[in-house]
Amino acid sequence: MITTIIKFKKYGQQVVEAAKYICQEFTVTLDHPNRVPTIVQYPYEKYILFERFRGRIHFEFDKCIAFEHVDYSTDFGACIFCGNCIEYCPTNCLSMTDEYELSSYDRPELNYDQMSLGRVPVSVLHDVSVQSVKI
Repeated sequence: MITTIIKFKKYGQQVVEAAKYICQEFTVTLDHPNRVPTIVQYPYEKYILFERFRGRIHFEFDKCIAFEHVDYSTDFGACIFCGNCIEYCPTNCLSMTDEYELSSYDRPELNYDQMSLGRVPVSVLHDVSVQSVKI
């Protein structure tokens, strides 16, 4: 008889604890409509990015020593924005920007070559065929 009473007492304690947890979760649910919405009207407002945000890679052609004669390109369709390429670059010619608008309808458009990643190399700036004509 005493063991049955002890079992009922433990069962009652478990029911009370379960009811307490359900009430706590229910208060969170009831508190949700009182929160301030975090919706941003995207084209007109942009998120304030945190300090160490890793966005599009910026490439400075003039500083690079490894790819002087090789075309450097980045496929942002396969990039996971881990930052390892920036960390291991010996001349700091690669850096992360805060640009996050990299959407495209075609995957080949996500392949950025050295011209679209950063500034134009000095050798191209002095090329007559590349310079703009003044009218």
